[in-house]
Amino acid sequence: MTTVVLRTTVRVVLPIVLLVSIVLFLEGHNHPGGGFIAGVLTTTAFALVYIAYGIEFLEDEVLDRGGETGVPHIRHRIIEDYRAFFALGLAIAAGSGLVAVAAGYPFLTQAVAFVHGVPLYDDLELASAVVFDLGVYFVVVGSLLTVLSVVGGE
Repeated sequence: MTTVVLRTTVRVVLPIVLLVSIVLFLEGHNHPGGGFIAGVLTTTAFALVYIAYGIEFLEDEVLDRGGETGVPHIRHRIIEDYRAFFALGLAIAAGSGLVAVAAGYPFLTQAVAFVHGVPLYDDLELASAVVFDLGVYFVVVGSLLTVLSVVGGE
């Protein structure tokens, strides 16, 4: 049983953790950060929700789809979503490297484009490394949440 203090703290801390995760993801191709650390931080946010509310809260109250799965070792349907998230991330990360190969460059060759005159940003840098980081982010979040959910359900 969790306390009101823990649940209130999680409600306050969760948006901050997710915001820092987004900033680390977006700054990762120029500064320390990127898909890996942003994925770990996002998983930490989910772990806080699991500790304070439990996986059943996420499955029943947030996603509104309770019920068991057909797979014997998986009790919650959200774990199947985590696995799909992992597979999607792997496809995005590999696909970002294959695009460079299709264009005649070595695997994972980066490209950068600059867009000028963007409101609020003025000059916006678009790097292909962000696509790879997105794949890494999905892989990290999907794999860590799968492990966390399966082991936590034991």
